[in-house]
Amino acid sequence: MDLASLPRPAELHLEPAGASWAPEARAPRRALREAAPSLEARVAHSKAKRALDIIVSAAALFFLSPLLLTIALAIWVETPGPILFKQHRTGYRGQVFSIFKFRSMTVQEDGDGVAQARPGDLRITRVGAVLRKLSFDELPQLINVLRGEMSLVGPRPHAVAHDRQFREWVPNYSRRFAARPGITGLAQVHGLRGEIVRESSIILRAAADIRYIETWSLAADIRILFRTAAVVLRDPTAF
Repeated sequence: MDLASLPRPAELHLEPAGASWAPEARAPRRALREAAPSLEARVAHSKAKRALDIIVSAAALFFLSPLLLTIALAIWVETPGPILFKQHRTGYRGQVFSIFKFRSMTVQEDGDGVAQARPGDLRITRVGAVLRKLSFDELPQLINVLRGEMSLVGPRPHAVAHDRQFREWVPNYSRRFAARPGITGLAQVHGLRGEIVRESSIILRAAADIRYIETWSLAADIRILFRTAAVVLRDPTAF
């Protein structure tokens, strides 16, 4: 998706999480302002959603353990430093937690100065480039899901430093914290991922996150998970 070709996101039309979703010029920005707080209980406290998170993440960690060990060995051999990268992210109800990722860079930025990855980024290692292209660097977040800090599906968490800036750009940005952050989400399966280079990028992404919360269902989560598997293999924004 070429975000530069989209209309200014002061006007957005959002479809439910399980349906096709696209920005259009005929609906006002109130899509960002009308996420009902009462829906928080439905998405954040659903026992069925939590059961799905535990079953799928535990099974994935078990069956993918040979792959995870191979990745860990490749990172250890290529560059000095820890295998896992931890960074503070904003989660459910604004609580800060440490997200786990396979280290894909030569730096481990956290705190007030966090530079986003971009195409051709010299900080990315050779192993890291492969991991990021396949989104395998995200696999350790299955541990965050088991710990209850994240969900399989939900708004993607951003670095705390970035959240402070995004709040200035997006009306009611904090509404996206009404659900646990996810490994994937409605925004990601519609191509709204990668480096945020302009205000419109995060406005569209936040709008999708809020629409996900408003229209959440377990069936929608399952559809997003299946769509993620297809998107990862052909995502031009992964780097």
